[in-house]
Amino acid sequence: MHPHIEDYALIGDEQTAALVGTDGSVDWLCLPRFDSAACFARLLGDEDNGHWRIAPEGAERCTRRAYRPDTLVLDTEWETADGAVRVTDFMPQRDRAPDLVRVVEGLRGEVTVHSVLRLRFDYGSVVPWMRRTDGHRVAVAGPDSAWLRSEPEVRSWGQDFGTHAEFTVAEGEKVAFVLTWHPSHEPRPPLVDPFIALEHSVEDWRAWAAHCGYDGPYRDAVVRSLITLKALTYKPTGGIVAAPTTSLPEEPGGVRNWDYRFCWLRDSTLTLGALLSAGYLEEAEAWRDWLLRAVAGNPADLQIMYGLAGERRLPEFELPWLSGFAGSTPVRVGNDAVNQLQLDVYGEVMDSLSLARLAGMHPQPQMWELQCALMDFLATAWREPDEGLWEVRGGRRQFVHSKVMTWVALDRAVRTLEEHPELTGGDPDRWRALRDEVHREVCEKGYDPERNTFTQSYGSRELDASLLLIPRVGFLPPDDPRVVGTVDAIGAELSRDGLVRRYSTEGDPVDGLPGGEGTFLVCSFWYADALHATGRTKEARELFERLVGLANDVGLLAEEYDPVAGHQLGNFPQAFSHIGLVNTALALFGDEGAG
Repeated sequence: MHPHIEDYALIGDEQTAALVGTDGSVDWLCLPRFDSAACFARLLGDEDNGHWRIAPEGAERCTRRAYRPDTLVLDTEWETADGAVRVTDFMPQRDRAPDLVRVVEGLRGEVTVHSVLRLRFDYGSVVPWMRRTDGHRVAVAGPDSAWLRSEPEVRSWGQDFGTHAEFTVAEGEKVAFVLTWHPSHEPRPPLVDPFIALEHSVEDWRAWAAHCGYDGPYRDAVVRSLITLKALTYKPTGGIVAAPTTSLPEEPGGVRNWDYRFCWLRDSTLTLGALLSAGYLEEAEAWRDWLLRAVAGNPADLQIMYGLAGERRLPEFELPWLSGFAGSTPVRVGNDAVNQLQLDVYGEVMDSLSLARLAGMHPQPQMWELQCALMDFLATAWREPDEGLWEVRGGRRQFVHSKVMTWVALDRAVRTLEEHPELTGGDPDRWRALRDEVHREVCEKGYDPERNTFTQSYGSRELDASLLLIPRVGFLPPDDPRVVGTVDAIGAELSRDGLVRRYSTEGDPVDGLPGGEGTFLVCSFWYADALHATGRTKEARELFERLVGLANDVGLLAEEYDPVAGHQLGNFPQAFSHIGLVNTALALFGDEGAG
C-alpha cells in the first residue's frame, strides 16, 4: 500500500526540505535547493528511486510522532516487544553544505534498529558509485556527492545497491547519522556535531516562534503554520515556495500533477499580511525585497511566478521513469503556467507594496517607480482575457477575479498618492477614472442579477471561489446584497459541509483538463472569512475549527482535501493553505489574541 499524503512530516533548513513518513523513511529530498533534483524520490515512485529508512527491525508504522513544541525538529517513536526507541530528524541551519541528521535514542529495553539508505540522484534515475573513506560512506555521481557517517560508528555494508546498518540501542544510548551533500568537485565540507546541532536547532526555532504576536485560540495551529511558512522560505533570497514537492496529485491516479517548488506573486499579499500580523517584520521585508528584485524590468514581462532567486525560465517536462504518487502520472518538473497571462498578479503586487508602506517598512527607492510602470501597462492590458488565478489550460477568458484585482491595483495606486503626496510621478486623475470604469464593468458584466451572484467570468453562469475575496480586497462592502448573495451561492453550489471547491470540474471544465479534484483548503478558509465578514461569525468559527481538524497528526495541510475518502490531496505542505489558516485565525480571534 502506498502511504497517504498526510502520512508525511516536514523537516528543513530554509533552503530545502525533506518529507519523513510514519514508517521512518525519508522519501523526498532535493539537494541543495528546493527546486534541485531529488536524491530521495520514493514519494513519486518506489524504493529503488531513493529513500532512507531508520526503524526497529521488523517494525512498520510508528507508534507516535510529534514535533518538539515550537520547532521543526521531529520525534518518531516505536514501541516494540523488546523496548522503545525514538528517531529524531532535523536539518540544521547550514553554513555551507546541507546536512540531514537522524538521531536514534533508546527509551526502554534494548531495541535492534535497521537503517537502509538508497541514494538515487536526478529524481531517482542515477545510482551513485559508493566507496569508504575515513569511516564515511561516500556516494558520487556526476555533480553530486554525499557523505554518510554515524556517531558512534556502527557496522554498515552494501547490499542491493543500498547502504545498510544494524545496531542495538539500550535505554539512554544514542546513535546519530549525518548525511551531507556537496558538489562532487569540491572537498568535503566541515563536519557538523549532530548532538550540538540538535540543541541549537531546538533553541533557534523556539526563539523564532517566541516572536509570534498571536496568543489567542488555536495558537499551536497558528505557530505550526508560521513555522511551516518559515521552513518554505529560501533564506538566501527571501522567496517563499508554494510547496516543497512536485506532482502530488489533486486526484489519485489523475493527471492534475504540478510542480510547486517556485514562488508565486499572488501569494505575496496574503503572505505579507500573515507575517506582519503575527509580528514577523524581518521575514516580511525579505519577501518584499525578493518581490522587487523578481519583478524588476519591463512591466509587460511580469510573470506570475519566479524561481527561488527570481529566475524566469521554469520549463516544464516529464519524468517517465517515475510511476507517480499512487500511480498518478505524469510526474512533472517545471511549470508551463509561468508563460501565462494572469492579470490578477498586478493587483496582488500593488496591494503587497501598499501593505508594506502601511506597515512602516522602509521603502526601497525604486518601489514607486516600479508601481507607476506597472500601472501604465495595466491601463491598457486590463481589457484582455487571461488565464486567471487558477492558471487554467482551457483558454483565456474575462475572469471576474482578474478584473477585481485590476481595480485593486488602481485603488492602491490612488491611495498611495493620497497618503504620500511627496511621491512624484503617476497620474491619479486617470487612475481614479479607470478605477471607476473597471468597477462599473465588473458590476455590469460579471454579476448575474437573476441569481444575485457574481460569476466566474463575463457571461458565464459558473461560480468561482475567488469571488469570496471581493469584500476582503475592498471592492464592495461585506453587507452589500451582491456580496451576501455571492457567498450564499458559493456555499450552496461549490461547498460540501463548508469545504469549498475552486470551481466546477464537471462537464466542460474551464481548466481544460480531464478528471476532478478535491476541495481547496485555502478557498475553504476564504469562505470562513466571508461568513465572518457577512455577520455569520458562529458558522465561520465552526468551519475554522473543522479546517484545523483536517491537518495531519503533526499539524500540516496539503493543497486540497477529499471529503469522501478523508485524505489530503495535492502538493504538501502547501503554503497557501497555511497562510489561509493564519489569516483566518487572525480575522476571527485577532482582537482577543494580540500579544
